[in-house]
Amino acid sequence: MASITLGGNPAKTVGELPAKNTKAPDFKLTKSDMSTVSLSNYKGSRLVLNIFPSVDTGVCAQSVREFNKRASALENTKVLCISKDLPFAQNRFCGAEGIENVEMLSDYKTGKFGQDYGVTFADSAFETLLSRSIVIVNENGQVVYTEQVPETGNEPNYDAALEALLNG
Repeated sequence: MASITLGGNPAKTVGELPAKNTKAPDFKLTKSDMSTVSLSNYKGSRLVLNIFPSVDTGVCAQSVREFNKRASALENTKVLCISKDLPFAQNRFCGAEGIENVEMLSDYKTGKFGQDYGVTFADSAFETLLSRSIVIVNENGQVVYTEQVPETGNEPNYDAALEALLNG
């Protein structure tokens, strides 16, 4: 269970992020066209899992914009932006922002992704939403970097995540 803060107030998650040098847990998430996608759909690609509470908050939206700009141009790399937002809201955001280089995925159906990755808020005003986290997975499906952002209102360390992606 990670101890983080939300607006300076203590909050906890249901678990811990996957350990480095372990196989990334499989997942089933919903795309904006309502189809289901799993980790196996990205086999052989490097992945940035940009996990956050809601695309309708400023910091979450900024992380999508930043990874859209910085990571999506990298070779053999997919940026997966994951929240519990409905796919309709994710699609609306991408259309309004001109976001075309990331994939928006939703954990709204079962919440299993958040449980398996340990990122679901266990308490606080954001209880059941996903905490701001980054998981980098190499082309062999191994976790090479994780970041549980200590204060949910802060942005992740983009430089460290992208360095791990390139060197992982």
